[in-house]
Amino acid sequence: MADEIKMTQVEEALKFAIFEQLEQVIDPELGVDIVNLGLVYEVDLNEEGLCQVKMTLTTIGCPLADVIVQDVKQQLLKIEAIKEVNVEFVWYPAWTPERMSRYARIALGVKL
Repeated sequence: MADEIKMTQVEEALKFAIFEQLEQVIDPELGVDIVNLGLVYEVDLNEEGLCQVKMTLTTIGCPLADVIVQDVKQQLLKIEAIKEVNVEFVWYPAWTPERMSRYARIALGVKL
């Protein structure tokens, strides 16, 4: 039981570190990080250190998608447990401003 609690604490700390790093990735067009914009849908880290990130963009065909992918990889590879990063763009569910955090709404002046 104690091992399970320890593992859960380690997993929670790692999850926190991952999202902390993802908050450093700024959408170049909007100037707000991808977490607060609600662009990150799912993150999974396996035992071999492969981190899978499922995310979306505010618009299909965003010309800066490659920049965002590189930033995600660069930030996540700063975490010792992560050896490789795979970013997958998904378009369902479609992104809407309702996915943004209160912080992002205030920063962008969006009223919902």
